[in-house]
Order: sequence, then structure tokens, then C-alpha cells
Amino acid sequence: MKRLTLVRHAKSDWSVAGQPDWERTLNARGLKDAPEMGRRLRERKLKPDLILTSPAARALTTATLLAKELGLPADKLHKDERLYHASPGVILEVIRELGGTSRHVMIVAHNPGLTEFSDQIASDRRIDHMPTCAVVTGSVDVRQWTDLDWQSAKDTELDYPRNSDGPS
Repeated sequence: MKRLTLVRHAKSDWSVAGQPDWERTLNARGLKDAPEMGRRLRERKLKPDLILTSPAARALTTATLLAKELGLPADKLHKDERLYHASPGVILEVIRELGGTSRHVMIVAHNPGLTEFSDQIASDRRIDHMPTCAVVTGSVDVRQWTDLDWQSAKDTELDYPRNSDGPS
């Protein structure tokens, strides 16, 4: 059994006119929400072995803040340009390439592809929308990531910064 955790990047800053999308950073709320979601994961003992992130500034910063809060060493965070505005099929391909060494993998990426991927990978619930810094996590019954397929995640939970009820 493996665990897959999906994180939409935290709230980005739109205050710089004409700034390229790739370079957009996090705003104050995003800088607060990412560590908070990391703390929630840590409290639930959901520490990934590996974080794969889009290298866009807002996703990379989110991933870095999560890794810090989870006590994950910097060498466990890997950038993959294919995760920048990736489609569900590309996200699946990136994960399948991991083979079998990691037990718990976290992906930090963008909407709409991440919400669509979440919805297609979950066998037990529909994920209609992942707000900024939302976390979807579930168990997948595969020996190798190469075996990951649609509708294979179960016990899927969704949490997000403004969710006062905790994961659902």
C-alpha cells in the first residue's frame, strides 16, 4: 500500500502588473496557509518520502514551505517542469515514472489539471474543486507507482486552509 498526496499551490500574488505567470510568488495568505497545511499533515503523521513540484515560483515556494514544516530534507524535493499546468494524463505519467522506491509521494501543482487528476484518481469520492493550498490524500493499493491507474485511490480525504472541520 502506498500513499499519494496532492497539493494545489497556495494563494499567489497578482499585485505585480505584467509579471509572467511562471514568476508569480505567494501573497501573505499563501505564505501563511502553506505552513499551516504542512502542520496539519505532520499532526496526522502524513510525511511524504518525496515531493515532486512544478518549478513555477508559487508551486515551488508552496512545496518548500511544506517540506520545511514536515521536516523533509531539501534533497527530497524535486522539480519537474511537466507539472506546470499539467493535464491529468501528464500527472499520471510523472507519478508512474517513479517506480517503487517511494512509499508516500506528494505532488504540488496547478489547477485545473490537479483537481481533474484528483477526481479521476479517487475511487471513493468526487473532488469538484481544490481551493488554493488544498490537500487531497489517499491510499493506493499498488506495489510500484508504475501500476497506478485511474480510480485507484481510496480513503481519500480533502483538507484546505479555510476548512474548520478538518479533513473530509
